Amino acid sequence: MTDATASSAAPQPSMSRRHAAGAESARGLLFTVLGEFVLPSGGTAWTASLIDVLGRLGVEEKATRQALMRTAGSGWLEPQRVGRRTRWKLTGQAETLLTEGTERIYSFTGVESQWAGRWLLVLARVPETDRRVRHVLRTRLSWAGFGSPAPAMWISAHVDRIGEAQRILADAGVLADAQVFVAEHRGGGELGAMVRQAWDLDTIEAAYEGFLAEFASPSARDPLARVVELVHAWRRFPAIDPALPADLLPPGWSGVRAARLFERRHATWAADARTAWRALDRGAS
Repeated sequence: MTDATASSAAPQPSMSRRHAAGAESARGLLFTVLGEFVLPSGGTAWTASLIDVLGRLGVEEKATRQALMRTAGSGWLEPQRVGRRTRWKLTGQAETLLTEGTERIYSFTGVESQWAGRWLLVLARVPETDRRVRHVLRTRLSWAGFGSPAPAMWISAHVDRIGEAQRILADAGVLADAQVFVAEHRGGGELGAMVRQAWDLDTIEAAYEGFLAEFASPSARDPLARVVELVHAWRRFPAIDPALPADLLPPGWSGVRAARLFERRHATWAADARTAWRALDRGAS
C-alpha cells in the first residue's frame, strides 16, 4: 500500500486498522487507487477522477469526499486548488509508505522458499491499559509477518526483518524495554503446535480460497475497476499471512496458487486499467 510532506508541522501518515485489514471502505479503496494508479503516474489526481473510480465500486460521492478529507488530515494527501477544482498530491512520506507497501504486496508469494530454520523473536510487554501502543504493535508487527504464540512474545520466520521490527518497537515507544533475538528451535514441543498458536492458518486458508473463487474468471468488463478490486483483495494477505516455510504449512496450502492467480490476473488487466486511468484523469483536468 504513499505519501509526501508539506511542512514539519504536517500530521504524520498513519495506517488505520480498517486500512491495514483491507476492509471494504471508501478510504481503504482510496488507498488502493493511490498506490496502484496515482503513485506511478506522477503522484497527483483530480477529485473527479477519484470519485469516478470509487463510484464504479459502489462508493457514493459523499463518502469519497469524506475519505479524501480524512486521508489528507492523516498526512497522506495535500489539496491543490486549481480554480474551482481540487487536485490531490501525495505527500513525500506517503510516497515512501505506498512504495514500501506496493513492493511488499507484489513480492508476496504466500510461502517462504529459502528458510535456514532461524526465528526472529521479539519480547515486548505492554500494559493492558495502553491500548494505543498495543494496537500499533499488533497491526504493524502482523504486517511485518509476526505472530504471537504467547503474551508479550512475537515470532517471525523472516530474520531479515530485524530492522523493521526495531523501528516498529521504537515508533511504539517500547524499544528500550523490549528484547529482540534470533534463535533456532532445538527441542521441546512440536514446532507446528507453536505455529498454530501464533497464527490462525485455517482462517487464512479460507481467505485464500475465497480469493481464488472471486477471481477465477479472466474476463473484466471494466479493467480499471477490476484491478482495484484485485489489488484491494490481495493486499490484505501480507498482513494476515506470515509467509511461513512450506514444511510448516498444511498440505495443499492455497497461498501459492492464490499468489500465482494474482500475478496472472494483474498482468492481464493492468495495462488496460492504467490506460483507462490516464484517460480519466486527463479528462478531469
